[in-house]
Amino acid sequence: MNIGCLFGTFDPPHKGHVGIAEHMLRSQELDSVWMVVTPQNPFKQDKSLSPDQQRLAMVRLAVKGRPGLEASGFELDLPKPNYTADSLRFMRHRWPDHRFDLIIGSDNLAIFHKWKDAEDILEHHRVLVYPRVGFQQHLASTIFRGHPGVRIVADAPMLPYSSTEVRAELRAWNPMDDRLDEAVVSYIRQHKLYNP
Repeated sequence: MNIGCLFGTFDPPHKGHVGIAEHMLRSQELDSVWMVVTPQNPFKQDKSLSPDQQRLAMVRLAVKGRPGLEASGFELDLPKPNYTADSLRFMRHRWPDHRFDLIIGSDNLAIFHKWKDAEDILEHHRVLVYPRVGFQQHLASTIFRGHPGVRIVADAPMLPYSSTEVRAELRAWNPMDDRLDEAVVSYIRQHKLYNP
């Protein structure tokens, strides 16, 4: 199987994440997209996160009933700190019959040269890039533009908001119907996540 991997903290997972995953599934000849819940990003050690299992539970709710999308928590059990290159090596070993493509935003492509073993990632995986705010600037600043392993998916939907903004709205108890799946909102309220 050809599987796209969208890694993220998903704190919380919003409709933008799901929209990107569904677009990649349809447009990039993928059999499935795994939304991989990650521990603390090595580049964001100063940020606090909701508990791992609660974030995984929210992703499961967000993808429920959406064919081809799956929630994955395997990275939560890997040694820390978690680097994408190490996780992808694990995936190649654990699931040798699958091909894994890495899905990232253009903001990550702009700093991809700072990632651990970026060239090793490109040697073994396609990197599918979706637009973020500052898309053209990100492309202009990357040394990997034009790399045969990098595919710019310029027609992918632009994420109209971030998890940071969604958390701020939730703390203010603003309605989230347009940004979060109803089941995710119910889970957040039930578990009193993001309360001030």
